[in-house]
Amino acid sequence: MVTTSSAGGLFGAIFGRGTDVGDAAWLRAMLDTEAALARALERAGLTVAGSGAAVTAAAGAIRVDVDDLGARATATGNPVPALVRMLTAAVPDDPPGAAQAVHRGATSQDIIDTAMMLLTARTLDRAGADLAVAADAAAALARAHADTPMAGRTLLQQAVPVTFGLVAAGWLTGLDEARAGLHRIRTERLAVQFGGAAGTLSALGAAGPAVVSLLADEIGLPAPDLPWHTNRIRVIDIAAALTAACAATGKIARDVTLLAQSEVAEVSEGPGSADSGGADSGGADRGGSSAMPHKRNPVAAVAVLGCTRRAPGLLATLAAAAEQEHQRAAGAWHAEWETLTDLLRLTGSAAAWTAQMLTGLRADPARMRANLDAAGGLPLAESVAALLAPALGRIAAHDLVAAAARRAAAGTGGLADALLADPVAADHLRAAGIGPEAVEAALRPESYLGAASTFVERALAAHTNGSDDQP
Repeated sequence: MVTTSSAGGLFGAIFGRGTDVGDAAWLRAMLDTEAALARALERAGLTVAGSGAAVTAAAGAIRVDVDDLGARATATGNPVPALVRMLTAAVPDDPPGAAQAVHRGATSQDIIDTAMMLLTARTLDRAGADLAVAADAAAALARAHADTPMAGRTLLQQAVPVTFGLVAAGWLTGLDEARAGLHRIRTERLAVQFGGAAGTLSALGAAGPAVVSLLADEIGLPAPDLPWHTNRIRVIDIAAALTAACAATGKIARDVTLLAQSEVAEVSEGPGSADSGGADSGGADRGGSSAMPHKRNPVAAVAVLGCTRRAPGLLATLAAAAEQEHQRAAGAWHAEWETLTDLLRLTGSAAAWTAQMLTGLRADPARMRANLDAAGGLPLAESVAALLAPALGRIAAHDLVAAAARRAAAGTGGLADALLADPVAADHLRAAGIGPEAVEAALRPESYLGAASTFVERALAAHTNGSDDQP
């Protein structure tokens, strides 16, 4: 027998980690919106005294079969009309006429859009907190490894040396920028939706604008200048910020998967532990394989990438759906519901996984150095060319070192041996007054790290200052 659960399902713990945007959360947000509207109407003097409390109590106590509500939604194209009937029937007649406060002046889109904003606000709060944990962990790595040399890699090939601290500082900056983007959306771009049948609130007469302000106050979201039924720019802004957060976390996860490869082995994920959502991540079995007992896969990084790979397509769908007809869209609005829900869920999950990944990430400085040394000095070819450039000119020095690098790559020695063993190169070195010691010095990774430490310091300072500006 196969049993089912409402706790996230088969894949929910992976792709819904740290988020709550499922059917129950949607339903609660819609009921919260209806309750807030009833309280706003009472404050505006449009319903009987006590009606707001009565509707709020009914909205908190009502039990709704989500599957049944979904089936009823097929008659009207959305679940709100059926939910309004259920809620109205649940409001007691004390005070008399209290049920008349349910949904007064509203249209279905007002309830769904405002519920969507509530879900977005709650997800952004949680994701922002997880990104802050991840950023603090990246900052700790940057600080601890500011002077730890490792191979820089461009086009997946070893380039000049960098430091692991600089790599972590790059992760930190991306996380801080993503968090700032989500914070801007949370504080500037969310808003209630309340426009009635066609955006005029005609059913409420002159009191309509006041009710919008009161609704915003009751529900804790800003009031827009006017209803935005078919102006979906704020939805695109939300989606873009979520996708940017996915890009930041996905970049880190991709780096971790590459650095954790067996042949590289410069970082590894720590053992499983309870994540910020309280779920067990597998303990000693974390990263295991169903076939290969030796495997210790970077599960958190892989899960992040499983989330973030889907974000660009969801953003594209929401951007395409933003072109909407007249005062109510014919289908494009419907296309947003599950799409934005998925994007919220995946972004929140990616943030939670990233927090766990970075707080447990282990760096191996010895392995980083070994991988650098194994390249035989080739990553320092630019350093040697710079040493020769004053005597030979930049291009001639580049060509001379490039030829030596090719010989080193084809032979068994390193770059220094290839240079010193070549009569032409040796003559140029002698003529320039450059001895073997100077060449060896130019081939030390620590001698060619440029402004890496300065950049790490700047990233850490920006993180500290930025954290002071965000909750």
